[in-house]
Amino acid sequence: MVDYAALYQPGVPRQINLPTGSLVDMVDKAVTESADRIALDFFGRTTTYRQLGDQISRVAEGLRTLGVSAGDRVAIILPNSPQHVVAYYAILRLGAIVVEHNPLYTSRELRHLFENHTARVAIAWDSAVEKLRSQPDDIGLEHIISVNLLHEFPAMKRMALKLPVPSLRATRAKLTTKVRGEMTWKDLLKHKPLKKNHPRPQVSDIAAIQYTSGTTGLPKGAILTHLNLHSNATQGKAWMPETQLGHEVFYAFLPFFHAFGTTTLLIYGILQQARIHLFPTFDVSLVLAAAKKDPPTVLVGVPPIFEALAATAKKRKISLASAKFCLSGAMSLPVSTLETWESSAGGRLVEGYGMTEASPVCLGNPFHHTRRPGTIGLPFPSTDIRIVDPDDPSREVTQGERGELLVRGPQVFSGYWNNPEETAKVLLDGGWLATGDIVVQDADGFTAVVDRKKELIITSGFNVSPTEVELVLQSYPGIVDATVVGLPHPHAGEEVVAGLVMETGHSADLEAIRGFCKTRLAAYKVPRRVFEMDELPKSLLGKVLRAEVRTRLITHAKG
Repeated sequence: MVDYAALYQPGVPRQINLPTGSLVDMVDKAVTESADRIALDFFGRTTTYRQLGDQISRVAEGLRTLGVSAGDRVAIILPNSPQHVVAYYAILRLGAIVVEHNPLYTSRELRHLFENHTARVAIAWDSAVEKLRSQPDDIGLEHIISVNLLHEFPAMKRMALKLPVPSLRATRAKLTTKVRGEMTWKDLLKHKPLKKNHPRPQVSDIAAIQYTSGTTGLPKGAILTHLNLHSNATQGKAWMPETQLGHEVFYAFLPFFHAFGTTTLLIYGILQQARIHLFPTFDVSLVLAAAKKDPPTVLVGVPPIFEALAATAKKRKISLASAKFCLSGAMSLPVSTLETWESSAGGRLVEGYGMTEASPVCLGNPFHHTRRPGTIGLPFPSTDIRIVDPDDPSREVTQGERGELLVRGPQVFSGYWNNPEETAKVLLDGGWLATGDIVVQDADGFTAVVDRKKELIITSGFNVSPTEVELVLQSYPGIVDATVVGLPHPHAGEEVVAGLVMETGHSADLEAIRGFCKTRLAAYKVPRRVFEMDELPKSLLGKVLRAEVRTRLITHAKG
């Protein structure tokens, strides 16, 4: 039995005290204790914790008047913004369930999710409203509340964006459109605060449905309770004992609709009563401009982000030495990226590991000299792991032997929304979550991912289900059969690549195929390259052997 606590940074407990309050109690505590501290900074316009609490209460009342009550699902389709933070906690205040969506999803992708969670109310970026209006009536959507991001910009920046300058017009076009929902965000804020005696959610209640490609197939909704999410943020706080309550500066460029961004920024940032700088998208120039005025102390991102920040900061001679706590996740962190970051910025960069079904963080490297670059580190406090035979999860492998990683802890989800069959595949007896990742644990107890049992593609930190992309490709004229795999990429981890069998007389036109896919899939899911194949290798049962296709395409690409 590995003594993980002996490898932890001093001050990190092996077990945490599990939260007894909901995420609503957590944000109320921050509002009370840090009322006059700045909670949110959006391009220079600030919101204090007192103001944040007031806006949450008013929006909650506005949603209540629309009929939102405990247990209802409410969709959020927004980039990172003050409105996103307020909407998240206003929904929770009513005991309702947050359902996050990528605002760049296509109408087709949104329909699949809405058919599953059946939310009646959506709070949407005005640029996404039309995609909701185009949905059929049978998805059950009744109310669309549109959000104009520019309304939260400082007055001078709003005025500047109205100038007849091509670059400014382009920026404005990216941030807003003239499309409006039946109701606007401003309408919600006009309501009086919610009555204080309105029933509050309990720690055991469902807080969110977070969609993931899981191990296979189309996206599935992971059910996450207040306890799951509050626990994971508390585990993160324990993992960084040197952080100071009320004094940290978080940079939130990782999207809140991604489980990693939700917990580490939207929840953990509030738990720390931190000042959170919000970025609708990652823009290295905007991030570094902010760093010159209000340097970050906590950065959470994926390897390509740290690479871009390090390179540009060095070139422009901007210091990032203030960032003492830097956590990389969602994809493997190359040792070269770690070395580049630390030689340039100076702060320690460590890799964590998780999955949406675990809220999401399960393991991490210590912010200490005991860390082990090239590994995913050690189990978080109050988290247990087992490494088992992939074909027999009852048998643990010996240390140093390859096996599937199982995880158990208070952050592990309770199942997929309306999908007991898929739940049974990953939630094993005893509350163990089968991750589908093949790992090896070294003699000291540090774990490294060496393969994936599942065929999920991870590109720039986003999960892509091969099946979802294949279904789109197979509907393209001239394609007889298609399979999708991930090929190694020096910056994105993997890139989405398709092997295609074409009809006689047809050839694979990359740009035409990509254009077709872009109308049906988010950009990160669209194949970057396509290869024509005479036939797809299949098993005796007719299943495409993706591993063999991947090997062939890697060989072809090298040739």
